[in-house]
Amino acid sequence: MSAQRWSPWVALAIVPWVWLPARDREVAPLAVSARAAEGTHIEPAGARCDGVLIGDECLHPRCAVGELDLDGFCLPTAGAVVGEGAMVVTNAHTDRTGRRVSYEHIPRRPDVPEDYDRFVYPVATEGGHAVSSGYDLDRPDAQQRRGATLSATGHGGVDLPQPRGTPARVASLRGEQGDPEVVFVGHLFGTTVLLRQVVREGDTLWTYLTLYGHLDTAAQGLSRGMFVRPGAVVGYVGDTGAEGFVHLHYEVRRVRAGIDVMREEIVRVTEQEVSLPCDPRNVLPWR
Repeated sequence: MSAQRWSPWVALAIVPWVWLPARDREVAPLAVSARAAEGTHIEPAGARCDGVLIGDECLHPRCAVGELDLDGFCLPTAGAVVGEGAMVVTNAHTDRTGRRVSYEHIPRRPDVPEDYDRFVYPVATEGGHAVSSGYDLDRPDAQQRRGATLSATGHGGVDLPQPRGTPARVASLRGEQGDPEVVFVGHLFGTTVLLRQVVREGDTLWTYLTLYGHLDTAAQGLSRGMFVRPGAVVGYVGDTGAEGFVHLHYEVRRVRAGIDVMREEIVRVTEQEVSLPCDPRNVLPWR
């Protein structure tokens, strides 16, 4: 009797498990192995969603930076390491006093879609159009967002106009490890919820801060140190701190290596010494 032959499809299904690295990875700037088992979790309504929950639809994040997508399996590229300076660039603008100000930031990666409508945001979007003002810190002065009522030049996030009271939900990031942790609930960009999310990029783990600003109110019971599941409501769209413009300001910042934001004063966490503004399209899942 001849030996039974293996189907090539079975072999392909096994390969991803063989390729997954077994070694421990260096964490920058914090260890996350025990994070999900600690603290209090806030769950989204309905079934568990490991991606981002928009209405009744669960959309899963795509692979992280430095990984290949092989039929739904995210495989790390051998030797992929994202260093402190990777993707970081310097730009400058003229502030209201006429002073030239230089700053570091992380612009959109060239392999990431440019169209804002391709991405999944913390609020449901009608007709696919969501963003009224996008990330522009990579642009020269003349192309950065300005206005008589603005206190700063440039925009480090995205503005998502929605009716007052629209739920703002926790958005997963591509390559995210563990559950997001609440860093702050209170007044920052109006009423603000600030989350800490750990993302794998190549062989490195980075901490990102995600900011939900100008909320009408934060979700009841939400407090510092809690862990929240993807899709859980963190607040409701409003215009606090931006009276007359009802919207969600969603901002992503990458924390510098070696810094624990839970030990920093909240007024410092958005300063250059602690975190760098990052184009949200680099880490948001896309459709």
